[in-house]
Amino acid sequence: MGRMTQPQPALPPPQLGQPCFCGSSRLFEQCCEPLLAGRRAAATAEELMRSRFTAHVANDQAYLHRTHRPTAHLPYVAEPDLNPISWTRLVVHAHEPGPRPDMAYVDFSAFFADEEGEHAVQEKSEFHRVDGRWLYSHAVRTGPAPFKSATPKPGRNDPCPCGSGKKYKHCCLAKTGGT
Repeated sequence: MGRMTQPQPALPPPQLGQPCFCGSSRLFEQCCEPLLAGRRAAATAEELMRSRFTAHVANDQAYLHRTHRPTAHLPYVAEPDLNPISWTRLVVHAHEPGPRPDMAYVDFSAFFADEEGEHAVQEKSEFHRVDGRWLYSHAVRTGPAPFKSATPKPGRNDPCPCGSGKKYKHCCLAKTGGT
């Protein structure tokens, strides 16, 4: 049985003069604090995603409400947070433009700890810029990114990769029922 690694401790509330929890390597007051305080809007979908992680750490439900596309136009009504999550860190894997200029995707892993150890929430999220403001729309994928093979598939008339010397269509493709 493998040894369980010690989880990272849950992050304390963000504070001025401390590194921002979003992983940007900048101080909180130079990074997510102006966004959470409403003094400026996120310049990119990734910046909004990072600030939303920091808002989760800070339990700033009002910020999460006003930066979520389905609720951004509705008045915020506070609800008790019965089970706060102990977030530990964020890793952004990719920030990709969408098919339109006001759309983007952010692929990330947000880590949290509980009594069983550290766990990851992996997600690819869709963001939209509405009236000049980036808003989180929804998750387009949860879990790790699909595996992409580094080697291209052989063509029907290519030599079979098994080394038989036959064409792929007369060898392994025929065995798999491919036509």
